[in-house]
Amino acid sequence: MKVEQIYTGCLAQGAYYIQSGEEVAIIDPLREVDGYIEKAKKNGGKIKYVLETHFHADFVSGHVDLSKKTGATIVFGKNAVPGYEAHIAADGEILRLGKTKIKVIHTPGHTMESTTFLLFDESGKEYAIFTGDTLFIGDVGRPDLAVKSDLSQEDLAGHLYESLKKLTILPDEVLVYPAHGAGSACGKNMSKETYDTLGHQKAVNYALQPMSKEEFIEKVLDGLSPPPYYFPQNVMLNKKGYTSFDEVMQTALNPLSPAELEMVVESHGALVLDTRKPEEFVKGFIPRSISIGVNGDFAPWVGTLITDIQQPLVIVSEDEKLEEVITRLARVGYEHVLGYLKGGFDSWKASGKETDRVESITAGEFEEKLKTDKTAKVIDVRKISEYSSQHVEGSVLAPLAHLNEHLADFEENKTNYIHCAGGYRSVIAASILKSRGIHNIVNIAGGFKAIEQTNIPKTTFVCTSSMSQL
Repeated sequence: MKVEQIYTGCLAQGAYYIQSGEEVAIIDPLREVDGYIEKAKKNGGKIKYVLETHFHADFVSGHVDLSKKTGATIVFGKNAVPGYEAHIAADGEILRLGKTKIKVIHTPGHTMESTTFLLFDESGKEYAIFTGDTLFIGDVGRPDLAVKSDLSQEDLAGHLYESLKKLTILPDEVLVYPAHGAGSACGKNMSKETYDTLGHQKAVNYALQPMSKEEFIEKVLDGLSPPPYYFPQNVMLNKKGYTSFDEVMQTALNPLSPAELEMVVESHGALVLDTRKPEEFVKGFIPRSISIGVNGDFAPWVGTLITDIQQPLVIVSEDEKLEEVITRLARVGYEHVLGYLKGGFDSWKASGKETDRVESITAGEFEEKLKTDKTAKVIDVRKISEYSSQHVEGSVLAPLAHLNEHLADFEENKTNYIHCAGGYRSVIAASILKSRGIHNIVNIAGGFKAIEQTNIPKTTFVCTSSMSQL
């Protein structure tokens, strides 16, 4: 028997490859599926099942494409109502895979169709549970993503409490393989570890400690931040089906000259998404384009800031990063890429068309500016938790995720100095502000990490509960 976790760090997502004999099961695959097919072929196996732990919110699964390409059966648990052919397994149903078996355990709470798959080894012993977003390492799945008019987050948390009882009765040596790790928005306190034993989780995971249902509900719901805008849209894609990844890639790999790019923007209302490094973007960019560098937390920030996954996009990128950009967009449901700027930003400059730039200074230069510019306004676009730890004295908090709610903080008659932790988010913020006609901004290169090395006055702020979600 072969079990492999295929972990994608930029999404904090774990897919799984299981093979016994010549039969293979894939659990929660990513959008691009050819790698799973090639792996099975290399190992002399055939994909029999595509097991989905639930309708994912934070990424688009590859289950539909993988089934079409291999003939594998898509399996969901109880309560799932997909818009395509799939097997809806009963609670306790056994799926045969080569010389072993997988038991379907209905574990509602994160969502009502959430399912855990219990893998037995070839001797018949419980070996591992693939828990999806029901049980993480150090945490459990947030119970507020599937709220309906007749089902509150408290109701879902109550279901989760009962579901976890089904898992904690299993042997301590059983391995726990979740769908996500630290960095995912599907939980609030996930460990950096990507798997563990159930026994250790029972000892250290706060949600598995002895407590009443009422205490559990209170603990699980405490401190939840609002989910990103794209989550419910991804759920619908996973539930109803989507354009094949191959077709998405073919459409997106459409080279555009500067003139053609302008035509696409005008005729389709496309947004120009510049995925180059922040330090390159500030030197020059297409006016009104948005910077979200592919080398950072690209997909989560796209999903947070471009709130409609149907938004047409055109890409400015380095040639060697282009397919990665399109793939990472498709993983979170952004399928409407209409092309890319052929030759990158250099071709735009060579065409003689208008360019824009972001004024960017070092932390040392910023320190000198503050000595002479008495009207300067300092705006911090980090999270509230970062700001609370330490910030520039007198600075204003305007978290990037909520920047549109803070546009009034950028005053017309003052220079607005903006920074984040290291420079990635502040450049994103600068691009958004410029696209909205706010140009009297200066980016602090290196962010607060660089500011810490200066003598600029700093202070701490005690966070209040009402601000904890910013």
